[in-house]
Amino acid sequence: MATLWNKGVKAEDAVEDFTVGQDRVLDLRLAKYDVQGSRAHIRMLESIGLLGRDEFERLDAGLEQIAASIEAGTFTLAPDVEDIHSQVELLLTERLGEIGKKIHAGRSRNDQVLVDIKLYLRAELLGFREELQGLFSQLQALSEQYKEVLLPGYTHAQVAMPSSFGLWFGAYAEALVNDMYLLGGAYRVVNRNPLGSAAGYGNSFPLDREMTTELLGFDSPDYNSVAAQLSRGKSERAVAGAIGSLALTLNKFASDCCLYMCPNFGFIHFPDNLTTGSSIMPHKKNPDVWEMVRGKCNRIMAAENEINLLCSNMPHGYHRDYQLLKDILFPVLEMAHDCIRITRLMLEHIEINTHILESPIYDYLFTVEEVNRRVLGGMAFRDAYRQVGEEVNRGEFKFGGGAALKASDLRHSHIGSLGNLCNDRIKALMDKAAKW
Repeated sequence: MATLWNKGVKAEDAVEDFTVGQDRVLDLRLAKYDVQGSRAHIRMLESIGLLGRDEFERLDAGLEQIAASIEAGTFTLAPDVEDIHSQVELLLTERLGEIGKKIHAGRSRNDQVLVDIKLYLRAELLGFREELQGLFSQLQALSEQYKEVLLPGYTHAQVAMPSSFGLWFGAYAEALVNDMYLLGGAYRVVNRNPLGSAAGYGNSFPLDREMTTELLGFDSPDYNSVAAQLSRGKSERAVAGAIGSLALTLNKFASDCCLYMCPNFGFIHFPDNLTTGSSIMPHKKNPDVWEMVRGKCNRIMAAENEINLLCSNMPHGYHRDYQLLKDILFPVLEMAHDCIRITRLMLEHIEINTHILESPIYDYLFTVEEVNRRVLGGMAFRDAYRQVGEEVNRGEFKFGGGAALKASDLRHSHIGSLGNLCNDRIKALMDKAAKW
């Protein structure tokens, strides 16, 4: 296998296979960012005199050609090449001769892979931002569309108080605001430039790290070279934590949908082509999509802990253990994108039951409403509570309107209640949270 670090002694095939692992497959995701980082690096090398103008132009043109092949989907790693960094440098050397070897001056594979990963994670976070904004808008639209349709609220899995579909959809929209804040926090952790820290201790070249920071669009350098290496694992953990928060939101929503699709509840419905059947029971409509969202989100949430465990117990500086971070995080990011996409697809086809409260199961859904009505009439709360409780025990409790009630009939007016969803204020929060 062609390696940049080869000193003339061949590693055993078993050692190469074990240490390289999935890098060749996972590194293809980093290809465009490796080229992007290299183009900034050589521009900086030319500015400090380590490359001539003609050398820079030829190298930059070569890197542009490689970038075009990546964009076209024709770029591959040769069978005997260890990683993306090796492939790019070897291609340049094959096409341009000896000047291709000059591209690595002033950096190590340690800071090279760090900058690749940070550029990749930054792009991923921006992608998640856009997807969250789309899902948020969809949930808010459903909240407004169904704000008058009452929905039983539950605590301890027991019928509790009246809710509404407006409140339910709106709740998950607002939960995404907190997820967006965490994504923004992860973006700020990621968006710092490690390039030039080399193997973790800098080097004797007069590198212009501010220049590469500006060229690559980072907020600032990771100033301390050792700290730059310490960011390995921290960046991945920050992203995994933010994606884990989003996964928790999707997990809970999926769990609700599994429950609400059950015929015992019958609150929501999906077309047959979005559900699955049973091999033995012809009546079944299984919520397989929501169950898979729920299960995959559990796996996504586990990634942060796996990263924590992988990164502990190592002194500062690079260790090969860090290579396994890609194995943990990269598939999880794709899984999270998939969960958002399928959630949005399902929401496009959701059907709402507008007659839920016709069932006698929900006769006692309005006991708190009746207690409050009597309190507003001048009765002490404890007396009203006792009276209504006694009526329930005698089977005499009735609440006017019943199944025909709409959310506005209950006259809930405080912020965040059935009659005051505050979707406009929540939208303003999301707009603010997404500014990073």
